[in-house]
Amino acid sequence: MKQNKLTSEEEDVIIRKKTEPPFSGEYNKLFEKGTYVCRKCNLPIFESKSKFEAGCGWPSFDDAIPGSIKRIPDSDGKCIEIVCARCAAHLGHVFEGENFTPKNTRYCANSLSLKFIPKKHNKKNHAEK
Repeated sequence: MKQNKLTSEEEDVIIRKKTEPPFSGEYNKLFEKGTYVCRKCNLPIFESKSKFEAGCGWPSFDDAIPGSIKRIPDSDGKCIEIVCARCAAHLGHVFEGENFTPKNTRYCANSLSLKFIPKKHNKKNHAEK
């Protein structure tokens, strides 16, 4: 499996499981159409249609692409960590029962763990511009 080269800041979050400061991530306020992939291995993790504003300071999603995430109980027994199903990169945590969306799930991810791939315009729309 090919893995992308990471910066030391990305390694802190993805490998050493640290958390980026709230409201600091590049994707916290991004609401464009596209797909969020694992920064380490490029596995598609979230579609933009599942992103919502939770006000927590990190990108939040109420659904993940099926089979893209593994849930692992944190050592403190209180939180559930989410990792990439392919490369085990630390993505963030998942919370349930907060009633932010009808799915009642919040995948709280670090921007540094993800890479956003914008949805491409179809050829007809692109040719008109």
